[in-house]
Amino acid sequence: MYKLIRQILSSGIKSEAPPAPDPGMRVAPQRLQQDILKHFGRALAIRHVDAGSCNGCELEIHALSNPYYNLEGLGIHFVASPRHADLLLVTGPVARHMETALKRTYQATPDPKLVVALGDCGCDGGIFGESYACLGPVHHVIPVDVAVPGCPPSPTAIMQGILAALSAGPSSA
Repeated sequence: MYKLIRQILSSGIKSEAPPAPDPGMRVAPQRLQQDILKHFGRALAIRHVDAGSCNGCELEIHALSNPYYNLEGLGIHFVASPRHADLLLVTGPVARHMETALKRTYQATPDPKLVVALGDCGCDGGIFGESYACLGPVHHVIPVDVAVPGCPPSPTAIMQGILAALSAGPSSA
């Protein structure tokens, strides 16, 4: 045991240094919260809809809730019902069996509403494209305000997409 501890202490840290933060991606929390209040009058509520994805994008979405990205700290949170949502975050190509559910979710979301298509599959159909089982990208079924490409997109890219949708404002206002 002591031999192992001595070896650990003598070898030091072997991992790479973390990357430097990019100041261009920094958003002033005060300004962001003011924008959210201006458009919605309260915190931004997001409803996530999986329209047929491989779950790669979902893993990155879950990372948004960890302390590193802290989406809740910006006044943005996920809700269980589209009736409480301001923004729909749609992942995956739209499978035929999810078309009706996606349309109903869109209709149940109150105006003004935003839609962000996430990942290559949500933006352009990805490797699935259009087929007997798949309708292709999200914009073939419901209107999309922002498309975030990537397979899967990083949590930072997802946050940038949400903020881009917010800065553009609701299109159905």
